Amino acid sequence: MAAKKIWIFNHYAITPDMSGGTRHYDLAKELVKYGYDVTIFASGFDHMTKRYVKIIPEKKFRIESYDKVKFVWINTIPYYGNDFNRIKNMLSYAINVIRIVGKFERPDIIIGSSMHPFAVIAAWWLSKKFGSRFFFEVRDLWPQTAVDMKALKPSSPIARLLYVWEQFMYKKAEKIIVLLPNAADYIAKKGISKDKIVWIPNGVDLSRYDDMNNENMDMEILKIFDEYKDKFKVVYTGAHGPANGLDMVIDAAKLMEEKDDSIQFLLIGDGPEKQNLIDMAKTFSLSNICFLDPVPKLYMPHVLKKADLLLHCLKPMDVFKHGISPNKMFDYLASGKPIIMSVNASNNIVEDARAGISVKSGDPEELVNGILKLKNMSEDERRAMGLNGYEYVKKYFSTAVLAEKMIKELNL
Repeated sequence: MAAKKIWIFNHYAITPDMSGGTRHYDLAKELVKYGYDVTIFASGFDHMTKRYVKIIPEKKFRIESYDKVKFVWINTIPYYGNDFNRIKNMLSYAINVIRIVGKFERPDIIIGSSMHPFAVIAAWWLSKKFGSRFFFEVRDLWPQTAVDMKALKPSSPIARLLYVWEQFMYKKAEKIIVLLPNAADYIAKKGISKDKIVWIPNGVDLSRYDDMNNENMDMEILKIFDEYKDKFKVVYTGAHGPANGLDMVIDAAKLMEEKDDSIQFLLIGDGPEKQNLIDMAKTFSLSNICFLDPVPKLYMPHVLKKADLLLHCLKPMDVFKHGISPNKMFDYLASGKPIIMSVNASNNIVEDARAGISVKSGDPEELVNGILKLKNMSEDERRAMGLNGYEYVKKYFSTAVLAEKMIKELNL
């Protein structure tokens, strides 16, 4: 019997040699072990670096096999900011993916994953063409997230159009996959049966942490960590965007200089706010905070293992009433390091795992006090928190566990 073919449409999907979230690769790798044939259609123009990373501009698409997971890298129009070219980039993904899929065998299942609507529309349209089952994956509640962030007015033409798109896709999907733990309540209020909704959050491939063969690899970032080997290193990894609230971390670093000069903040990643944050730190002449380039997912375990404390923060926003499922949190837990969380959300993974402490979102003074509290604990106490986190993520959020749930609840 031929293996079931699954197509995943995620414009921003990446392989572990790139920086960012590897949700679909990690799940696909597990599904392949069960005998599924999984193909991920992604853009060859990288969202993080704004470069053609996986394809040359002259090619329409390129096929890559990465640990038996097939990637089809689509040529999309480049963009360098949040302007009309980004919309053209999104549209070109959907148009080009429709143009080239005829070269592949018919899929049994198609999963259309938002961030943007065009990938999901393409997935639904192709599921009709091929007679495939269609699942809609909702990674963020668009447009509600943008409305809650005040980036869109709910009555604006774009928001109204996106609300129509959202409702249409909810109705057309056989199942709706959500990442946020309370997203089902939001969707149910739109007249959609909760029976259609399946919660499959982000997770982590624990094999990256259990089998670290490159401890002595020559990475510039590890040299920087060695420079601060005598400091208590508070590490943040991930996006430097408006929602992440990293300006509060700058304020906390300023307060910390006056209280404890043995603490060093290291912010790893990129995003639209990064230069503003660097400028803020320079304005205050802060020496206890530094900004480092993004790290490929493959090497993240080595970086996190060098930290003393891991930081997760988000600005206080209404949208977090639906919960959060941040990629970084599951990497943090897998690393076995204690965590401090400054997030106002309806779920609290750190408290559930007993892996660290939580402080009030957006409050630099509380963040400083929380960091000092953890620093002043014994190494054994911090080590116990880290172990709690590892055992928790292993039990509930490893991609092996999530793939089993996916097979069962979607009846793959």
